[in-house]
Amino acid sequence: MDKKPPLALHWKILIALVLGVIAGYFSSDRSIAGVPLVSVYDFGGQLFLNALKMLIVPLIASSIALGVAGLGNSNSLGSMGLKTMLFYVLTTTTAILTGLIIVNLVQPGIADGQPVGDLLALTGNTDDIQSKLSGRGLAEIPQILLRAVPQNILAAAAGNEMLAVIFFSAVFGYFMSQIEHTLAETLYNFTDAVLQTMLLITHWVMGFAPYGVFALVAAVVAKTGFDAAGPLVTFSLVVLAALLIHVFISLPLFVHLIARCSPTRLFKAVAPALLTAFSTASSSATLPVTMDNMESRGGVPNKYTSFVLPLGATVNMNGTALYECMAAIFIAQAYGIDLSFTTQFLIVVIALVTSIGVAGVPSASLVAIAIILTAVGLPVEAIGVLLVFDRVLDMSRTATNVFGDACCTVIVARLQGEELPQLKSNHGEE
Repeated sequence: MDKKPPLALHWKILIALVLGVIAGYFSSDRSIAGVPLVSVYDFGGQLFLNALKMLIVPLIASSIALGVAGLGNSNSLGSMGLKTMLFYVLTTTTAILTGLIIVNLVQPGIADGQPVGDLLALTGNTDDIQSKLSGRGLAEIPQILLRAVPQNILAAAAGNEMLAVIFFSAVFGYFMSQIEHTLAETLYNFTDAVLQTMLLITHWVMGFAPYGVFALVAAVVAKTGFDAAGPLVTFSLVVLAALLIHVFISLPLFVHLIARCSPTRLFKAVAPALLTAFSTASSSATLPVTMDNMESRGGVPNKYTSFVLPLGATVNMNGTALYECMAAIFIAQAYGIDLSFTTQFLIVVIALVTSIGVAGVPSASLVAIAIILTAVGLPVEAIGVLLVFDRVLDMSRTATNVFGDACCTVIVARLQGEELPQLKSNHGEE
């Protein structure tokens, strides 16, 4: 008799979410042995968040160092490689700015003129948080640059100075690729071993995600009832709107204006890949389908799909970067924190870097958002409320990531001189 396959993690998280809502609703004023159940839920949720924060420094350091070293010691930085990276940075930056504009216009973290932090049961002293961020204007930029170049990298890591960790890791990775080959290979293998170990630890921690989600959701519902649902639904709709703008306006404009190809034909060509990405919420799992669609249905030669698409599945995360930025701004709004232009610019830069650095990590957005919140001085604990609707948003941003990869592949192929007749616009077709 065949054994049933184990239940997928996302279904476990969904079940935990539902159970957390039920448990929280019926245990708001209950205790066990004199200990309020809300305190038990808080303990479980904080334990899970601490485990997530534990991953940040070694994961981001090894991931970025290895990625930069891989580019530095390969022959991929030729004409096609430079164009690929240029357009990946361009489309990701466009996605982040789209999210930034939308979240600032709609302000989902504000309801009836008041921050929704109380409705979401967010803890933390708003005055203390604001004091950390106060006075950050254009004059703060030199200080940000100074913090990016640490006097002591170990102290910077211990103090969660993520900008310094990111900068040092990138520099370390580049010069790792410049030393003698035998030494570089040893160092590369060591860094790769650290990264693979951190990925295993991340998988292990995420195995406890259903319990963490249960505790976090139960704590919120026990404290606020269903008042938290409204702001989170609003935020989710705003994120979906921003993703749709990027997918149906920004990316098609790049394809139409730069590649001179039909966005409609490209949509039709990669439709199976987009559906696969949406259902699996995995860019890597969708990669074979994306490559097949681009070659057989889009007519893009293999020499482009075999280079641009695998690289994109690793580093080009339009939807993820957009979401990270919007989540950080939403949390600041919920606390009633007014972020300066400089702080928002810092969020944009870190969202761009972390969307590349932790792209291959399970539940990468949770780790990346924790990095951003830490870097700008916002409480990391606030990401617990984002887990409620994360599955649907994860599916949507993965489809966005895959379509961004497809658009960049078409643009690079056209700039390299390919005709791509299957994707060319007919007369009168947009």
